[in-house]
Amino acid sequence: MLRLGKPTAERKIELSEEQVRLLERFSPEFRERHIEAPHTASLVAVDTFFVGALKGVGKVYLQTAADCHSRLAWARLYPSNLPVTAVHMMHNAMLPTFEAHEATIEVVLSTNGQEFCGRPDQHPYELLLQLEDIQHPTLLDDHFSVEGRPTSFETMDERQKPLDESLDACNAKRPHQDRGMKGGTPARALIEGIPKSAPEKGGDKTAKTNQKQAA
Repeated sequence: MLRLGKPTAERKIELSEEQVRLLERFSPEFRERHIEAPHTASLVAVDTFFVGALKGVGKVYLQTAADCHSRLAWARLYPSNLPVTAVHMMHNAMLPTFEAHEATIEVVLSTNGQEFCGRPDQHPYELLLQLEDIQHPTLLDDHFSVEGRPTSFETMDERQKPLDESLDACNAKRPHQDRGMKGGTPARALIEGIPKSAPEKGGDKTAKTNQKQAA
């Protein structure tokens, strides 16, 4: 699929407003499954999937996330679906990406899985979102679908490599025709969608930093 998509990815396509309107009119995805996100980091969707099992490793889970405005995606394989995996994904991948562009996540949308949900005063993921001043609604609808691969993998790193390659192609190379994308890539949409003068969230930054350190 990546080989077939390469010629298209190398072409720069700018869709007109009329072309976007026609895509929205005839595509069920636009009519029925679109999530409104007015700007970068306004809404991030997260989910976890059971991928399968690896000999010597055991069960393997896929943590996924996507910025609903730009369609920029993150994905990482873990040997469990405990809260620590959701915290690792948020802290090590998602937050640094947005912080590098001076954007802050406003809302995270998740399923009600144990890795995402629990007592607000005890659950690690819930506590992290509170520290980052991020709202957290839940939704049981699937956000990603993962197809089984015919390749046989021996280790987590072997399975992660093709996933990283696919993400790079999806985020930075393949043009998207979703609503508002106009044939661009999620990486470009991420930067273009950052508010020019976003209000500071969470009050006093110094107090927030002290709160993180205390935690």
